[in-house]
Amino acid sequence: MAAAPVHAETPAPEAEIRAVIADMEAAWNRGDFEGYMRGFLNPGVVFVSRGRFQQGWQGTLDHYVRDYGGAPEKRGTLHFYDIKVEMLADDAAQLISRYHLDRAESPQYGINTRLMRKVEGRWVIALNHVSSVETPDPNDPELRAK
Repeated sequence: MAAAPVHAETPAPEAEIRAVIADMEAAWNRGDFEGYMRGFLNPGVVFVSRGRFQQGWQGTLDHYVRDYGGAPEKRGTLHFYDIKVEMLADDAAQLISRYHLDRAESPQYGINTRLMRKVEGRWVIALNHVSSVETPDPNDPELRAK
């Protein structure tokens, strides 16, 4: 008797998108900025932060290396949480999440709004908007655990 073929279940788009964000977080936390940038559309990402447009994919990478590179204390530990994904189409989703960049000097807290697109079979961030605040979110699970 022949065994029926086993088919791997295709992950739901939301799970695939969450995996991209988890991979980005892990890359940042090990100091791999190029690995972090794999989550963004290259070269066409639109990235808005501090009321300004970054200069595409390479400009964003250059910004991260310049402003966060070097010692782990400068980079800090990044944590995304309270992630909400809304599917807009088979190849488009909106993702909104909170983030906390934990570091001794200038910790950051805020919200990311992202347009995710499925390009050549993988999910990437096509548009990223960051809104930062100086005060921690009282519901941040990282802070509540301390």
